[in-house]
Amino acid sequence: MKSNQPIGIFDSGIGGLTVARAVKKVLPNESLIYFGDTAHLPYGDKSTAAIQAYSVRIAEMLLKQRCKVILIACNSASSAAYDLVTEYVGKRAKVFDVINPTIDYIRENHNDDKIGLIGTKQTVSAGVYGRKIEELKQNITFTSLATPLLVPMIEEGIYNDQISHDIIKKYLNDPALVGIKSLILGCTHYPIIKTEIKAYYQEHNAHVEIIDSAETVAQALKSFLEYHQLVNKDQSPSYQFLVSDFTEAFEHTTKTFFGKEVHLEKIPIWDELG
Repeated sequence: MKSNQPIGIFDSGIGGLTVARAVKKVLPNESLIYFGDTAHLPYGDKSTAAIQAYSVRIAEMLLKQRCKVILIACNSASSAAYDLVTEYVGKRAKVFDVINPTIDYIRENHNDDKIGLIGTKQTVSAGVYGRKIEELKQNITFTSLATPLLVPMIEEGIYNDQISHDIIKKYLNDPALVGIKSLILGCTHYPIIKTEIKAYYQEHNAHVEIIDSAETVAQALKSFLEYHQLVNKDQSPSYQFLVSDFTEAFEHTTKTFFGKEVHLEKIPIWDELG
């Protein structure tokens, strides 16, 4: 691995852009290649086998782009395919997911708390967060809630309006989340609606910390690159945005996150890789 190689980031759609934005903020000189598998979104209702197949093929594509890091910016793919992708990639690149950095943050900052998680059906049913938190042995009470309407809502550009407010309220009112002190956003789409989630708790005078996996993984990546002297010193980073299927919402959100006109490139990854 060399410092001037790009960082590869992938997700099923626009959610991973929250991770790309966080990485860009803490590592402004890094070149990024982002792949949104919009042809197969959302991953949250796909089988483990399907997610693993998608993830390995995407990892192969990013390796062909000489990425020094492959960041799985999707909780569903992180829970279903992190170990498989890591084994497949081997020593060719470093693989990051969005779950382990969040667990590290909880270990360092939370004891004797009740922590909640909202995520896709796949992330919640996989139970990875619950198992990893239990392994911390820090007397943490953990509860989770599947919130399957949120990803398609966000992908359709429905947020910061009455519809999204009502859906978010319906989920956060669920008895499973009563009394939590922290809430893990267990999907990288959810930081897009973080202000609405915060507003809900403010309206109810509840002091709930929102744990954003996009921020935790960006900091973990920064620490890794600094330790291994792989931080790019180039002052002219490049950004590539690749999709498996074009969507207007993806284009709009990409422009919003990166503050400028961006070129989306549709690539036939499934035909290309066989």
